[in-house]
Amino acid sequence: MNLLFVVLIPFVGAGLAAWVSRFGRLQSAWMAGGVAVAALLALSPSIAAPFLGETVIQRIPWLPGFGLDLMFRLDGLGLLFALMILGMGLLIILYARYYLAERDCMGRFYGYLLLFMGSMLGIVLSENLILLLMFWELTSLSSFLLISYWQHREDARTGARMALTVTGLGGVAMLGGFVLLGEIAGSYELSVILASGDLIRADPLYTPMLVLILLGALTKSAQFPFHFWLPHAMAAPTPVSAYLHSATLVKAGVFLLARLFPVLSGTVEWSILVMSAGLATLLLGAYFALFKHDLKGLLAYSTISHLGLITLLFGIGTPLAAVAGIFHIINHATFKASLFMAAGIIDHECGTRDMRRINGLWRYMPYTGTLAMVAAAAMAGVPLFNGFLSKEMFFAEAVDFSAGSPWRLFLPVAVLIAGMLAVAYSLRFIHDVFFNGDPIDLPKTPHEPPRWMKVPVEILVAVCLLVGILPAFTVAPLLYVAAVGVLQTTPPHYDLAIWHGINAALIMSLIALIGGILVYAGRQPLFRFAERLEGRIDAKAMYEQVLQGVLELAGAVTRTLDTGSLQRMILVFVLTALLLGTIGFLGGGAPLTGTRATLPVDAVSLLISMALILVAIWTLMLHRRRFTALIVMGALGLLVSLIFVKFSAPDLALTQLSVEVVTIVLLLLALYFLPQYSPAESSPARRIRDLVVAGLAGTGASLLTWSILTRPYDSIADFFLANSMPGGGGGNVVNVILVDFRGFDTLGEISVLALAGLGIYAMLRDLYLPGPVCDSRGHPWNWDVHPPIMAALTRLLLPLALLVSVFIFLRGHNLPGGGFIAGLITAVALIMQYLANGAEWTHNRMTSNLHPLIGAGLLIGTATGLVSMLLGYPFLTSAFTHVHWPLIGDFELASAIAFDLGVYLVVVGATLLILVHLGLMHNASHPAPADAPALPNHS
Repeated sequence: MNLLFVVLIPFVGAGLAAWVSRFGRLQSAWMAGGVAVAALLALSPSIAAPFLGETVIQRIPWLPGFGLDLMFRLDGLGLLFALMILGMGLLIILYARYYLAERDCMGRFYGYLLLFMGSMLGIVLSENLILLLMFWELTSLSSFLLISYWQHREDARTGARMALTVTGLGGVAMLGGFVLLGEIAGSYELSVILASGDLIRADPLYTPMLVLILLGALTKSAQFPFHFWLPHAMAAPTPVSAYLHSATLVKAGVFLLARLFPVLSGTVEWSILVMSAGLATLLLGAYFALFKHDLKGLLAYSTISHLGLITLLFGIGTPLAAVAGIFHIINHATFKASLFMAAGIIDHECGTRDMRRINGLWRYMPYTGTLAMVAAAAMAGVPLFNGFLSKEMFFAEAVDFSAGSPWRLFLPVAVLIAGMLAVAYSLRFIHDVFFNGDPIDLPKTPHEPPRWMKVPVEILVAVCLLVGILPAFTVAPLLYVAAVGVLQTTPPHYDLAIWHGINAALIMSLIALIGGILVYAGRQPLFRFAERLEGRIDAKAMYEQVLQGVLELAGAVTRTLDTGSLQRMILVFVLTALLLGTIGFLGGGAPLTGTRATLPVDAVSLLISMALILVAIWTLMLHRRRFTALIVMGALGLLVSLIFVKFSAPDLALTQLSVEVVTIVLLLLALYFLPQYSPAESSPARRIRDLVVAGLAGTGASLLTWSILTRPYDSIADFFLANSMPGGGGGNVVNVILVDFRGFDTLGEISVLALAGLGIYAMLRDLYLPGPVCDSRGHPWNWDVHPPIMAALTRLLLPLALLVSVFIFLRGHNLPGGGFIAGLITAVALIMQYLANGAEWTHNRMTSNLHPLIGAGLLIGTATGLVSMLLGYPFLTSAFTHVHWPLIGDFELASAIAFDLGVYLVVVGATLLILVHLGLMHNASHPAPADAPALPNHS
């Protein structure tokens, strides 16, 4: 299970890094570094497996009935990216410690960074497509937080929203593609999918599935026409840019292309879509990079261009092209991260990134300049640097792919132009920044940064040199296992030697170097040409126009449907349901009544049904008299409880009764702030319309119910009845279902209940509503002293009620009861103290801070599920045993009682949280007059 810990450690560390910042801003940096090291140590036991030709698959049961398990996979491709994510992340953590200013919150920064790190690790180590998609969306959310880290800057907020919108929409499209892919392959596990390439490519749904998945991959990796979001994300702090936009976030898209390469490649559709997007991105990114005056802007567009290069290689679709794509992923991550960090140093020490001002920095920062020039040379593809080797492979694959094609010159010429532009913008990075005159009006006097701020750049630059000079002894083993992970077979022969003789790739490299120098030398006419074109095609403006159009359309639809009238919204909902239901009835062709025999109608059932109908009509007729309607609704709930008793469902009857009491008290407290009578707001014509619509809706629901109940069906009740005792250890089938068979649902339900309680608390806190000054007959309000008899009686009944609650709780696994009912009984008992003694009296004896109670309940409920996972069982699997104690006898111990305790605490906490603060607001709205008698003390 070490892969699970590799992914989870950064998520846990994110909270710790944010928390320890209260002890000193540098403590969070130490914590973040320790978290990255801990994740690397957790990964270390499995590192050797890919080098031995093994793929590590680890499965943790989650929801096996739905085919959803926590499954992690480590092959060569996953190992490469995991090492990049963790290794680069460790360097970024060190770099950011010196980059961030005193006013920047380090705890928040490192918390966001570790959250993103865990999300990326989840993507590259997931074996299940659905799990991969969950982490994919987490990267979008966490990168949004990182890009908008400087929240006071408008450009940071705008860039973060743009990145989230584009990549989020791509993720939605990818969800559809993954669903289609999983259905075609018959599984969502990558092991099955990667072995089903022929089946998938032959399926009629291959093309729409491919388009949807590519939309997710291309948006994440900023490929044309979705490239525009990446430059605007440069408003993030430079450590974020160095991490997200060189080695991690934008690499997620090309990782997905590599992961699904054996399945999706090899078709005309793949070649057309992926190659065209990659080639367009390669050329456009290189062109725009040359003319950007902002240092990070140049690096952003060069990143886009190099991502296009990688995408183009995967689009070519040959095994060697895929190997070249993986090689360039490694090289690009090293030289681009070092360039971003060098740009951050320059910005940090000069106060600006404008290349028209930061000239001649060599005299002030020679060491940083040397490091930056090495990284820029690697980006340009200069021999003896790592970028040269992968770019030579790229040129060779472009030539081989075009051989024999009528367009055989198009692709080599296009990639050669891109190579020349890469040399030109790399040369501009070197010449305009470190030479080309003197600095112009800099906000700061430039100087070398702190020693340890340069260490991450030094390490990455050393990698650029070592890989470029000694590729066979440095990167070759890792590249080989990564290629095996991509191709799922032994890769074809390739040679990482520096010299391959004089061939087409070498000639293209030389032409690109010489041509790039000439392009930069003649840059002035090109700059004037680019300035004339600037603004004519603005991708950001087009994006904003589309977004504005979508928002205006949404606003028009909302204004049409939502006029602020609840009745209108309900009418639209009911009419829509009627329309869809009518279409279903008319288009089905099946008879309304099925073949299943109906049950005889007995007198008791008929009586209760008629009573229900009469009480419902009575409630409708009296709805304007709010208090009376509320009492009648309580009677309606009592009748429903009797129906449960009639059909032998005591658990539901007890629950219904308890819920009725709590609900009526809640509504009574709310009713205090409402008028006694509802005004007549509907005209006679509108009431007739509503009556017709309601009648049609009721008739439709009745017909649907009749149609379903008169047809035979296979009930799952027999399964639960047969497995309740042997599988869950309890005789109360309802309770066993809630805490065992469907415990995941119950955990979700109590989470919703907790959120509802906290949400209502947030609305009621510090809210003041004026209370009524007169009663319904116009008499002045009499400040009420709570009756002593009622107060004394409720205090006597409280221990008994709590004892009944404990009894109901403990017997729930085998007899009617359980945590939910016991929680409601406890809540009712405590509510009675408020009603009988007043909110202030009770508040003085019992805290109103019920948040810890809710939190403890959720924590206990979740912990019981996690314990079963740690023991190798599915989430929330319960265990039970029978023990014998002297004098007591035989009794059962079940782990489900801990889960039931969590349910109990959440129900008590959430219910009381709502009702207590309604009572406190009631007192605040109607304070006692100065001459009111004091509350009697019956303690």
